[in-house]
Amino acid sequence: MKTPKISKAIDEIDEQILLRLSNDGRISMSDLASQVGLSAPSVTERVRHLQQHGIIRSISADIDWKALGYVLEAIVRIKPRPGELHKVEAMIDAQPRFTHCDKVTGEDCFVTRLLVRDIGELDPLLDPFHDRAETNTAIVKSSPLSGRLPPLLEEKGFTVK
Repeated sequence: MKTPKISKAIDEIDEQILLRLSNDGRISMSDLASQVGLSAPSVTERVRHLQQHGIIRSISADIDWKALGYVLEAIVRIKPRPGELHKVEAMIDAQPRFTHCDKVTGEDCFVTRLLVRDIGELDPLLDPFHDRAETNTAIVKSSPLSGRLPPLLEEKGFTVK
């Protein structure tokens, strides 16, 4: 991940741009400009600036996986056996049903998310890991909070070039 370079303070307009883009990445620059009170060229320049400095990494679609048949999401904590860390990481990367993977501190080395069409798909996906790791699985019932931005302007002195 690219670390932002220091120089110019992020202001309330930048914060509003980030909030609106995080809610609707397909918003047109003219609509975004009218919502934040600037001209479309000014907003376009600010967005380009935020992209160039790694603050906006990408703008993507929010896909409803259930509409595509993936009705269950599982959070799987994975604790590789000694000497198996890199092999387990490669196995996670090779299985396309894993949609997220975080390497973490603590007892587990990985916290992952994967999608399945039904509960019967879970064991065949996880069984190959059991020779190399311990797994602990929880099924996601709902996600009352997802993708919220942290406060952007409370940190004094956070600036970007």
